Amino acid sequence: MAETCKNYIAGGWVSSPSSQLRQVVNPATAEVLAEVPMSTEEEVRAAIAAADEAFEEWRRTPAVSRVAYLFRLRSRLEEEFEALARTITLEHGKNLDESRGEIRRAIEMVEVASGIPSLMQGYNSEDIAPGIDEHAVIQPLGAFACLAPFNFPAMVPYWFLPFALATGNTYIVKPSPIVPLSMTRTFEILDELDFPPGVVNLVNGGEEVATALITSPKIKGTSFVGSSKVARIVYKTCSATGQRVQAQGGAKNFLTVMPDADLDKAIPNMMTSAYGCTGQRCLSGSVVLAVGDVYQDLKARLIDAASQLRVGNGLDEGVDVGPLTTKEKKENVLKWIDIGLEEGAKLVLDGRDVRVDDCPNGFFVGPTIFDEVTSGMRIAQEEIFGPVLAIVRVKDLDEAIETVNASRYGNASTVYTRNGRTAREYGYRVDCGNIGINVGVVAPMAFFPFGGHKESFFGDLHGQGRDVVQFFTDRKIVIQRWL
Repeated sequence: MAETCKNYIAGGWVSSPSSQLRQVVNPATAEVLAEVPMSTEEEVRAAIAAADEAFEEWRRTPAVSRVAYLFRLRSRLEEEFEALARTITLEHGKNLDESRGEIRRAIEMVEVASGIPSLMQGYNSEDIAPGIDEHAVIQPLGAFACLAPFNFPAMVPYWFLPFALATGNTYIVKPSPIVPLSMTRTFEILDELDFPPGVVNLVNGGEEVATALITSPKIKGTSFVGSSKVARIVYKTCSATGQRVQAQGGAKNFLTVMPDADLDKAIPNMMTSAYGCTGQRCLSGSVVLAVGDVYQDLKARLIDAASQLRVGNGLDEGVDVGPLTTKEKKENVLKWIDIGLEEGAKLVLDGRDVRVDDCPNGFFVGPTIFDEVTSGMRIAQEEIFGPVLAIVRVKDLDEAIETVNASRYGNASTVYTRNGRTAREYGYRVDCGNIGINVGVVAPMAFFPFGGHKESFFGDLHGQGRDVVQFFTDRKIVIQRWL
């Protein structure tokens, strides 16, 4: 019998009384891995109460003592590295190397958050007036929450969780019900570390749980990653209730290839960008802007390279492209391929009929490429979130930049060039939060914020880096005179 996921509240594992259960499915085999409860509002209130009650003692814990927990967490994540990566692949479908990369990024977040004794220092000025000094202290705020996405079930919560704990806040994670096992395994490690009860909490569920968190007056802020449609709702709801909010939305990322690009190096990089994680990431390159004379050679090389990628079970070494995470997500990608054909785009590489012999029930779509795409087509404008690449011809750099900036999204964009002036112009003029120069997956390191403009981000302070430290803290200004 498949296991039923539990919630982690006030320092212990708790079975949910909810009768609503969702199956967690291995996307490569369609095997049921577990069941996850759609927890009740009462369970959310219990987690919020536990986090709220734990806050005062946790904030009084010296920062050097708080990060001691993170040092131990980092060691345990390293020890469980392969097991955690395997769990990600089992429930999400991405290949093992991609899952390993996800765990490595999560560990890097813990490492950066461990520097909070320096990152959280305040500042001061003497004699702002005769005999009067002024200083700013940086303080935590209370209980925070994370509404995590399905595509990076281990990494994305770690954009926030280690920083929240290090700064002295308490935390509640609601994982995606599609992929709850990675967070369950992580919380098993957190449980070993004996955090004070209520400092870290896990509540499984769907929309009801999310709504209870973002409308609670006891939650000081919420971090969300998902579609732009839902990000906008989270942003508005949190703002209305007085919560801080950072809501990362969708993307349509453009890869601009200049005539002087080194295609021998660019093509493998573009394959990783477009088809890594089966295209299910907000940094995936999904539209290639072929500038001028590079078009013919670029198209031929893209088709050749993509057709050689190996599709299969992500647990098998050597697999390049795993399955889509759910049957519904596969059907959505197939729908978008049909839309592209209806719009008049030419399907030059068709991944719809890919077969994986030892996984006949898996949710596979192979690498797909559309040619003769215009910037006005929906497949060039909307997020597909699958292994589908569109080629758009543009005459020069100006038209490429205009095309990128016309998108309602602004998550990431890359230019491939050997010209420094072109690279600077692209980085200066393109309206995106993450810019790549010959880098197809523009994933900021843990000590830099994860950018996003336009409908790709709603909020002021991003995840990771200095931004997330500011998100979890506020400045208290003290002006003092001693008579």
